[in-house]
Parts: sequence; structure tokens; C-alpha cells
Amino acid sequence: MDHFLYRDGILHAEDIPLPQIAAAVGTPFYVYSTATLKRHYRLFKDALSGMDNMVCYAMKANSNQAVLKTLADLGAGMDVVSGGEYARAKAAGVPGERIVFSGVGKTREEMRLALEGGIRQFNIESEPEMVVLSDVANSMGVTAPVTIRINPDVDARTHEKIATGKSENKFGIPIARAKEVYAMAASLPGLDVVGIDVHIGSQLVELEPFEQAYLKVAELTKLLRAEGHNIRRLDLGGGLGIPYARSNEAPPLPTDYGALIQKCVGHLDVEVEIEPGRLIAGNAGLLVASVIYLKEGEGRNFLILDAAMNDLIRPSMYAAYHDIVPVVEATPGVEQQPYDIVGPVCESGDTFAKGRDLTPLGPNDLVAFRSAGAYGAVMASEYNTRPLIPEVLVKDDQFAVIRARPTFDEMINRDIVPEWV
Repeated sequence: MDHFLYRDGILHAEDIPLPQIAAAVGTPFYVYSTATLKRHYRLFKDALSGMDNMVCYAMKANSNQAVLKTLADLGAGMDVVSGGEYARAKAAGVPGERIVFSGVGKTREEMRLALEGGIRQFNIESEPEMVVLSDVANSMGVTAPVTIRINPDVDARTHEKIATGKSENKFGIPIARAKEVYAMAASLPGLDVVGIDVHIGSQLVELEPFEQAYLKVAELTKLLRAEGHNIRRLDLGGGLGIPYARSNEAPPLPTDYGALIQKCVGHLDVEVEIEPGRLIAGNAGLLVASVIYLKEGEGRNFLILDAAMNDLIRPSMYAAYHDIVPVVEATPGVEQQPYDIVGPVCESGDTFAKGRDLTPLGPNDLVAFRSAGAYGAVMASEYNTRPLIPEVLVKDDQFAVIRARPTFDEMINRDIVPEWV
């Protein structure tokens, strides 16, 4: 469920009609619903009730500080994958003890930043990383809490570019080598091994891959405890999918996911962490754009928008589907027609959809891309010297710009031309 509904034929964000926001900030823009963000976070908290748990929002989905603070004020932890994300989390008021640091390529500088500012744990991805973290922590005279990310060789049955739990993926340590790697971690100074980490991919629409991975983690927990390791925390990752195409069967609910976690690891007397990102932010956001032109082609019509692939890269990068709907509903009985929906960037890859049926649209009409709150603004660029588009947060009948559109001068003046040019 989200809070983007038609009222009197006009699509609203909570209590605000989208044309009102478009008139104030211009198009294209992203808009997020506070009510949806809060609801989705609480769904996960409720799903894990009865277990010692922490829901750590995966910031890579949407890292605007207004979004982070909205979730942090509810008690959310944060899952970060860079020093920049760590700094964003801290700036949003998240204490270090609620921040988990993931990622395969942490640098010494990033490790030091997190150890100085406070950290819940590092999710270690490799033996070289483990050695470096030990050296950094030891040189600072502190102890770094760590989990070790295990690669369980489980097929997440998702897009190959967002699958992370198979043996050929770059993530984690093969589960077959876990015993020796944990022994190595226990022998290194400056490290406190607190648990196990696993994450098998993103946009999973079935529970079975999670179950396969979590049962392997449960067995590994018993094995490592028998070896003398104090395994007291399981980071089970994220990845639960959302329904991008509303006609498709819906992915499992957080309640079902929570029940599966309870079934697989509930008997182990551990603290459970999960790292949802997409399911919290995805359906909490829209991308709103205007039609520039309707162009008639050979056997097809092109709807040319003022949004482009640099604003929303997912369709070009992943062939991802987004529902695209008119902001003003058509008169009942109006026949739909197929459009190729494209942006103005000079690449054929700047295509959002082909042959998509919509009610007739023309210049200045508004359209909304649903499920655009995750991996939208965070992956945007200024390709073609197109400004990053505004982000707007709505709460009830209020809205605020939470990232402004830069001017051309602001963009261009970031360049530095040497004196000798």
C-alpha cells in the first residue's frame, strides 16, 4: 500500500494534488510520502516482534537526509556501504551504535571514520579486509565489532545484476570456508566477532531462497558456537521485493518474511538484524514528469518526456518496469493507445517503456512513475548537463523541497579551468 491515490480524478501525494507541487517546483521531480515510509518501516518492526531485533534501513535505496531522519526518529538503524553514507547517517542524527557498515571495498579511511564516530558492526567481506580492519583498529587502540559475510551459494532468482548470494558473485566468503575464516578472525587483535552476515540479493519475490540461506546460517551458527565463537547476532540482509507491475502477483509480505525468520533462526537465542531498503522506500516515491512532445513515428507514437535516463536509470540499466500513469485521470470510456515513452537524452537507451498503453496524452500533461522511491534519485547523474531534479517530501497537506534543482551556473561553476588552458 502507498499514499498516492486519485481524488476527484487527480493523483495526490497524501493530501496534496501533484499538479500543485509541479507548479511550485517544476518538472521533473521526485516526491516521497512520509506516511508510506513510516508504514513500511513499522511493517518490518511488527513482523519481528517477539525477537531481539534491529531494522537497519539500507541507505543505498534512498539516502536523502529527510528520509533518513524520518526513519531514524522511529528507531531505525542504518546499513551503509561507504564513508559518505556513514557521514550522511550521522548528519541525520543516527548514533553510531545503530549503523552497520557493509560493502566489499572498505578503505582504511572509511574504517577509521566509523571507528572514530562509533559503529554497531562491520560486515566483513574478505580475509584481506579483515586483516586491514584489525590493523586500523589496533593502531587506534579500539576494538571493532564484526560479522563475517557468508556466501551461501543460493540462487535468489532475481536479476543477475542484483543477485549477490551465488558462488560466482563478488560478495562474501564461501560458506565451506567459514570455519577457518572465523578462526582467523578470532586470532586477530582489535576484532570482536559478534555474528554472521548474509545477503543474497535484491528484489526477491519468493521466500524459498531466503529459507535456503537462513537454514544454512542456522547450521553454521551451531557449528561456530561449538568451535567456541560467541555468535550472538545474525545479520540476515534485505532484498524483499516490491510489486513494480501492479498486475503481477505481489511478492511476500513482511509478515510472511518475519514468520520465516522466526522459523529458521528463532530458536538460536540471537539478535536479528535485517536491512530492507527497496520495500521501505520504493513505493513511497513517485517520479513526476511532463510531456514535451507527442511524436508520430513509423508505426508507433513516441511520448517524449522532460525526464530522462539520467533521472531514472533503472529501465535502461536493468530493463526495469515502472507503472506509468497520467496524473489527471481520463474521462471514463476514453480508449487507451500504445506509446513508446522516452526522454530527451540523445541515446536510444533513453527509453522508459515500449508499447505502453495509456490514455491519450499531449504536451504539458503530467505523468507519474510509480515505485520510484528506491534507486531513483540516488542513481541519478548530470549526464548531458541536465540538473539533478528536485526531491520533495510530503506529510499530510504539507510539502517541502528536500533537495533543490541546481542552476546551470551552479553546475558549470564546479568545473575548475587551469590557468594554462
